[in-house]
Amino acid sequence: MAAASNAEHTHLQDMEEDDAEMDDRQMDSESDGEEGMGVDNSDDEEDETSEDEKENEAEIQRLEEQLSINAFDYNCHVDLIKLLKHEGELIRLRKARQKMSELFPLTEEIWLDWLKDEIRMTEEEPNREKVNELFEKAIKDYICPDIWLEYAQYSIGGMGSPGGIERVRSVFERAITAVGLHMTKGQTVWEAYREFENAILATVQPPPGKIPSHDEQELLNKQLQRIHTLFRRQLAIPLMDMEATYAEYEEWSDNAPPEETVHQYKSALQQREKYKPFEESLLVAETPKLAEYQAYIDFEMKEGDPARIQMTFERTLIDNCLVPDMWTKYATYLDRQLKIKDLVLSTHDRAVRNCPWTMSLWKSYLQAIERHGGTHQTVSDLFEKALNAGFIQATDYVAIWQVYLDYLRRRVDFSQESSQELEELRGSFTRCLDYMKQDVEERFGESGDPSCNIMQIWARIEALHCKNMQKARELWDSIMTKGNAKYANMWLEYYNLERAYGDSLHCRKALHRAVQCTSDYPEHVCEVLLTFERVQGSLEDWDVAVLKTETRLNRVNEQRAKVAEKEAIQALQEEEQFEQKRKAKAEKRAQKKVQKGGRFGEKRKAEHVLDQDEWTDHADQAPKRHRGNGEQSKEEDILTLEIDLHEKAPPGYKGSARPGFNKAQQASAQQQSDDKTELRNDDSSVFVSNLSYTLDEPEARLRTLFETCGTVKQIRLVSTNKGTFKGYGYVQFESSESVSEALKLDRQQVEGRPMFVSPCVDKNKNPDFKMFKYNTAMEKHKIFISGLPFSCTKEQLEELSKNHGTLKEVRLVTFRSGKPKGLAYVEFADEAQASQAVLKMDGMYVEGNKISVAISNPPRRNTSKPGPSLPTTNPTPHQVHGSRGRGRTQLSLLPRSLNRQSGSASKVENGTASDEGAGDAKPLSNADFAKMLLKK
Repeated sequence: MAAASNAEHTHLQDMEEDDAEMDDRQMDSESDGEEGMGVDNSDDEEDETSEDEKENEAEIQRLEEQLSINAFDYNCHVDLIKLLKHEGELIRLRKARQKMSELFPLTEEIWLDWLKDEIRMTEEEPNREKVNELFEKAIKDYICPDIWLEYAQYSIGGMGSPGGIERVRSVFERAITAVGLHMTKGQTVWEAYREFENAILATVQPPPGKIPSHDEQELLNKQLQRIHTLFRRQLAIPLMDMEATYAEYEEWSDNAPPEETVHQYKSALQQREKYKPFEESLLVAETPKLAEYQAYIDFEMKEGDPARIQMTFERTLIDNCLVPDMWTKYATYLDRQLKIKDLVLSTHDRAVRNCPWTMSLWKSYLQAIERHGGTHQTVSDLFEKALNAGFIQATDYVAIWQVYLDYLRRRVDFSQESSQELEELRGSFTRCLDYMKQDVEERFGESGDPSCNIMQIWARIEALHCKNMQKARELWDSIMTKGNAKYANMWLEYYNLERAYGDSLHCRKALHRAVQCTSDYPEHVCEVLLTFERVQGSLEDWDVAVLKTETRLNRVNEQRAKVAEKEAIQALQEEEQFEQKRKAKAEKRAQKKVQKGGRFGEKRKAEHVLDQDEWTDHADQAPKRHRGNGEQSKEEDILTLEIDLHEKAPPGYKGSARPGFNKAQQASAQQQSDDKTELRNDDSSVFVSNLSYTLDEPEARLRTLFETCGTVKQIRLVSTNKGTFKGYGYVQFESSESVSEALKLDRQQVEGRPMFVSPCVDKNKNPDFKMFKYNTAMEKHKIFISGLPFSCTKEQLEELSKNHGTLKEVRLVTFRSGKPKGLAYVEFADEAQASQAVLKMDGMYVEGNKISVAISNPPRRNTSKPGPSLPTTNPTPHQVHGSRGRGRTQLSLLPRSLNRQSGSASKVENGTASDEGAGDAKPLSNADFAKMLLKK
């Protein structure tokens, strides 16, 4: 076998020498041709080449300097490796790859390039151990079938050495164990293994016509059995294209496959059908395929096969190596289920190398090393690496210090008064506090531990285990000087510590100081002090406690009263300022209307329109000026409600005709109004509002938007007297079934503003109708996020939230103008994912803003609060106005000459005068008003 290998190696060398000679001849001919073309061209090319080399060298030096400043710049490492490979700097390239591999796991592409380069560089070297060591390092980063296949093929090249065949078989067996269950790529490793064994079979088969000896026949049978076993092992595993493998086995084998093999093959086919939908979803999905992989993992977890669960996790992490939650799930599974030391620790190591910024991964790694009996030096070294990992929050450093301090506390034997471990624990507590004060506060502007939890733990350890209350009191004094003296819970924590491990004297001192300093819940602290004195104090102590608590509570009540008075004055001032502004606007608009010299009816209508504009600024939805079948249209308003008070009506004037219009024109307008009224149908219409006043071609734009919901019959836009679009209108469909589809467009963005779409309802007939889209009860599957930067987009929020579960909807809360409020709602598939998102995201920083995350629990809408709508009840002398005070439309438009005082029994409603004892009064017409004026 060795002779055959040496002959093959000699033949390959001869072929390489012939190729080299041909290349030399070709290069000589090309150089001769270049010389014949002239020397100038070669000089120019050399100059250009030298300039490119200088530029590349300068870029290489810049990248190396940048890495010397920040060694964790992943992209900088990748760019440096690409540039060095382009320049052919193999020695420097090797060093650059080694430095990057020490900090980060390398991708499959980088590893394959590195391995191939190393194989070419060491072809002439007899020692293959360096490349083998590199392969061993590569297969630890990710479980990649292609790297394992390359490793096995490289091992075949050394099969001629002593023990080479067994080494190749060992590599193939490890590869099958690692990636043999990979449904799409595992088959290539199995086939390569069989090809290798078939090649061995060819060497042990006797030549035709020769009768093998007993030893040769035994060796041949043993090799045949190996290949049979490989076929049977592969056919028992669900893989893609299993049918071709089974057909190959039938063709290769002299006898039919055993029944046991056929049974295992059919069972594997059935299992493959269960896995096939997940594999197909992965084939069509786009990278990173996180949702598809998660569904696959959930299925495997239910099936409960540890090997397949491990393989599915490994496949997931190849495409999602920067997803911390996936590493956490994988490591947790290994910690709780498999509990294999080497596998657990290697997975934790890969996790922190992929996501070094994630504190929870370092925390789990430290606990895993302690759990599996790691040395103290190993734990300490790993903790130092964690401190240099570059966490993104100050609280992460507090948490990692707590994990390390907990580990050190578990090492201490407190039965001894002093020990090296105890001194190390105290020294670590001191170092932790210095680290928080110097490094963390300098970087984040906060210590990350405002409640001084680390110092509290230290004080409890000193009090409980070391019986050193003096040290515990010193620590609590330091805690209170860091701004915690105003909080009642901090004083009660100290009081409970003294009560458990101290004495009554210090308990009393702590409570007296708490009464003097507490500002958030002084009543509670006073009550605790009085209870303490009832149980343990004397009468003198009781009198002192009562006097101190009464004095303190009186002072607190005085301060609260002053604050309340100040707030009331400020609120009154704001209300007065608002009222002044409102009156100034009303006077300014009234002056403009007087200058126009319009008719009385036109003034009433303008007042109504302007008042709607004012209410629109603060209403949740634009005012719905409903124009149903039972109301007068715009043309009817013009024909029946307008009177010119600036012109004297002639004798015999009848208000039925509008000046400037003859009877034919009036009848024509009335007919058009009646026709439009007949076309309207509220059941097949929707009300659209909050559109921009400057929207280009609003009717065409609305038609385009709502044509997807059904056939649009007509669009009625609401405009001012000047014809300016007011931002709302009505869309009527041919069928009422289209309304439900149209309502789905509610809150859709139109030129940066959310468009409101609501049912078209006659408010006169349904005064209590309310349209509110969102739930007002607790939604456990949805989270509420506040404190977002205004620049945060929906896509950014989706990217931030998708790592915590399957997203159903992401909604940014905006003002009516479309500008963000810094609030958002994110809906997950279930309550567990929402709860996990709250735990992970609460307190995070997004573009420098600290966000708050909680389960969605919207406040109930106050249905009793008067909304910003026009009053529909009878006006009384003491009328209750809306939240914005008295609106302009509540001003009386009746001339003073007609304004007569009425008793308490008289009522006025919609131009109809009636007495309490009278029946249905006759409405006053325009002619009646004119007669009343002429009498004056």
